[in-house]
Parts: sequence; structure tokens; C-alpha cells
Amino acid sequence: MTNVLTVHNPYTGEVVGEVPCCHVDDLNRRVETAALGAAEMRTTTLHERRRMLAASAGRLMEHRAELSALLTSESGKTIRETRAEVERAASIFELAAAELVGPTGDVLALDALPNGAGMLGYCMREPRGVIGAITPWNVPLALAAHKIAPALAAGNSVVLKPAEQTPLSSLLMCKLLVEAGIPGNALVVCTGLGEEVGAAVVRHPGIAMVSFTGSREVGVALPAAAGFKKVSLELGGNSPLVVTPSANLEAAAVAIVRGAFAVAGQLCISVQRVIAHRSVMANLVSLVSAATSRLVVGDPASEATNVGTLISSEACQRVERLVDDLRLAGAQVLTGGNRLGDCVYQPTVLAAVVRDHPAVHQEAFGPIVMFITYDQFSEAVQIANSTEYGLNAAIWTTNHDEAMEGARLLQAGTVIINESTTFRSDLMPYGGIKQSGMGREGVRFAMEEMSVYKTVCFGKPAQSVY
Repeated sequence: MTNVLTVHNPYTGEVVGEVPCCHVDDLNRRVETAALGAAEMRTTTLHERRRMLAASAGRLMEHRAELSALLTSESGKTIRETRAEVERAASIFELAAAELVGPTGDVLALDALPNGAGMLGYCMREPRGVIGAITPWNVPLALAAHKIAPALAAGNSVVLKPAEQTPLSSLLMCKLLVEAGIPGNALVVCTGLGEEVGAAVVRHPGIAMVSFTGSREVGVALPAAAGFKKVSLELGGNSPLVVTPSANLEAAAVAIVRGAFAVAGQLCISVQRVIAHRSVMANLVSLVSAATSRLVVGDPASEATNVGTLISSEACQRVERLVDDLRLAGAQVLTGGNRLGDCVYQPTVLAAVVRDHPAVHQEAFGPIVMFITYDQFSEAVQIANSTEYGLNAAIWTTNHDEAMEGARLLQAGTVIINESTTFRSDLMPYGGIKQSGMGREGVRFAMEEMSVYKTVCFGKPAQSVY
């Protein structure tokens, strides 16, 4: 049984660092610590929580250079992407602090019914207790912040299980948060393998809620394993972007390239399928191919790099097989289509994709964008919805009726008009339908998930019987 996890730079293969490979006994001790932290957080005032969350945001920004460099080395994301992620993580703590200013409950009009005459009622939200947070490797800091910040704001404690590929940046972030004033027993980290420690987090009776971001294959089994506890799941996606005849093609092409190849396509809301009207397809594909061919691919630490590496050699092999399968089925590789290194794959544009090919309905999770033709708008909607996923979808149009129809008919947790599928504001409710998950993130909405209603009713004093 190993006691150490070794973290490698996916671009160079070099060892970046080592972390403890915890086991179930280690997790049990951390949950006991977090239970003490939950009791402490429950008694903190909103002012105290607001102060520590705001200080946490400032602390992260003070160390953004160190955090971003470390994150680039362990994830293969470009330095520009990781800088933006650190800033985003800090802003999530700022949002959580801001949520603690204002009303936190509701007054109930009990006398609206006859039995409530003379009664006063209100409801308030109370913390659940210990929140188990399981985070992925592709956006490890920001997605950890999306769990930690609202959990603490709602008065909970957190046990964080980061992905084994990217634990170093998570450990550093949590160290900085504790230095900023978050109680050490309210934020504990348990590094280890998902199949052991992650599974134990899900099952542990001392954890009141599990917030999981990761693959559909893992996520679908979690509710049954969790038993009688709250579960929030943000799973995979297969994001469609519909381009209608009225769309601004130049702007759409920019959004497609940005959305398809950010983080080397390793986002659950990456642009994967572009469903374009036959009349604009040739022009759109030309614009996207030209822009894609200009992208700089390679060393994530270089300021000039646009597209970094995939997380592992196995991930690169999987993408290579997927492109080969589509090519054999008749798809045209217009740009890319080649492996450049152990973990590096060229940004790839595929045209004339067979819409019913099994690979089209999978989550590519790589630097691939597929173009599919449609003739009628209803056909575009049908193609977009023909997947088990339903996270983000987008439509490019200047036709108001098409925009409204797309918003109504596209099956997704978020429908975006005239932007990339990768658009996400950290203050909006974010999550999917179908097999993309359940529950919602976004600071205020996550705080609601991580707390429970308590109703209080005041009656009139009993009249003396004498």
C-alpha cells in the first residue's frame, strides 16, 4: 500500500512534488477534525465569516504568481489560463463574503390561514455540518473555491479531496486560506486516490453533504453510495453550439476557437459540436480552421502558448483514437489531427462529421471541434439534444424568434445566446440536466444547497384556565 503520490508535469514528465497518499483511517481522523470545525463555524457571526472570506480573497491574490506557476506545472494548463484561474478563485471568495450582507431568511404570513391567527413565523437557513468536496484536475483551484467558499459562508466545515493529478495547488491554496483566518479544523485536505479516499468521502456517515465535480462514469454511482445525505453532482458535457444563417460568423468563429481549445479542450463545457446551417457552413469552417491553424501549441509555461497539454499520455491516446475513428467514418480533418508529443495533441477541426457516429455523442475532453450541417432549425435542435448530456448549449443568431426558440427548446442547464458554451459567471446558477448532474453551483445557489431551512413559529401565550 503506497503512502506517497508523485505529481508529474505532463509537458516535461518531470516530478513536480509528492503528497501523502491517504487511506481510510486518515480520512476518518480528518472528518473528526472537521466535525469540530463545523461546530466552531456554526457559532461564528456573519461578520466573522465575511471578514475571513474577504481576507482569503486577498491572500490568494497576493500569491497568484506562485499559485499559477505551480498549477501550470502540475496540470499542463497555460500560464495565462492559470493566472486567470487564480484570480477567478479569489473573486469567488469575494462573492461569498458579499452574500453575507443582507437578509438570510423569510418572514412567513402564518395568519393567511385561519389556524395562524395571532401567530408569527419565520424561516432561516442553518449549516448542514461537514461538506465533503471532491474536485477534478482540469480547473482545480476555481472549482475547489466553488465548494469551499459557499460552504464556509453557510457556516459549514469542509473536507477537500483534490484530484490526485493536481493536489499541490489545492494544498497551497488551503494553506493560504487558513493563514487568512479560516479555522484550521474547518478546512482539511485529504489527498489520495479517488477509488479509495474519494469513495470513502462519499460513504462516510460523518459527512453531511458531498459536492462532486468529475466524470459521469464516477458520478452516476455516487447517490446510491452516499446513502442518506445530500449530493450535488457536476458531471460531464457535450456542448452544442448552433449557428444560424443570420449569425455574425466572424464573431462566432472567434467564440468557437476560444471555447473549443481553452484548457486543451478539457472543460466539461468546451465547444464540442458546432451545428451550422448549410448556407453558412463553408464560410464558418474556413474562418475557424484559419484561426485554429494560428494557435501556438506547446510549452504551457511560455507566455506565447495558446494551447497547452492534455493531462496524461493516456488522455492523449484516447483523443487520438477518437479522431481516427471519426476520420475512418468519413469526417474531414481540416486542421490538426496529429499527436505532437506524449501529452500534446494538435487543435483539430473536423468537418462533414456523421451526426450519429458514437464518438459524436461521447464527451471528447480534448482539443477537438466537430462540424455538423443542418437545414431546418428544428433539425438543429434535435441534433443538439441528441446526447445524454445537458450542461451548456449556445446559439448564434440575430433573429429574436430563433433566440427565444433555442432558449426554450435546447436541453441544457444553461443556454447562451451569441457567446461560447464556455461562458460561466460565478454568480449565476450553474449545473446540468440529464446525465450532466444535479444541483447547482454559483455562490448563492451553492450556499442554499449547503444549508437547510429551519422554521420557527411563535404562538400567543396560553391563557390561564383560572
